[in-house]
Amino acid sequence: MKIMILNGPNLNFLGIREKNIYGQDNYQDVCRYIMDRFDNCDIEINIFQSNIEGEMINILQMAYLEKYDGIVINPGAYTHTSIALYDAIKSINIPTVEVHLSNIHQREEFRHKSYTAPACIGQICGFGKEGYILAIEGLIVHLS
Repeated sequence: MKIMILNGPNLNFLGIREKNIYGQDNYQDVCRYIMDRFDNCDIEINIFQSNIEGEMINILQMAYLEKYDGIVINPGAYTHTSIALYDAIKSINIPTVEVHLSNIHQREEFRHKSYTAPACIGQICGFGKEGYILAIEGLIVHLS
């Protein structure tokens, strides 16, 4: 099984920005945590990050071309603005789970609307880095 994790804008600044919301772990720690949790499984996990919307679309299209089985996406702030990411997720027809470290529904009003979630099979938010693990486990169940 081949799973892609795609992180959007500012996720590379974990451990630097708003630690009270996003936690103390830096981006490399979160990536290592995910990889270590599935180290002994027969799952190939590749993690990407971009601050650029168009680059994220290119990575999603690459997932299609490279025959990924599932995607976990944290679109960051693009969650609340990007119809283009919604279209990209819909166009590749790969089961995708949207993840957010914080509970977006407990935050500012503008964060309550996700443009990308309707293109996904599910959304997980509010569980910190554990949300990525839950999303991957959900994909495994969905794909089995």
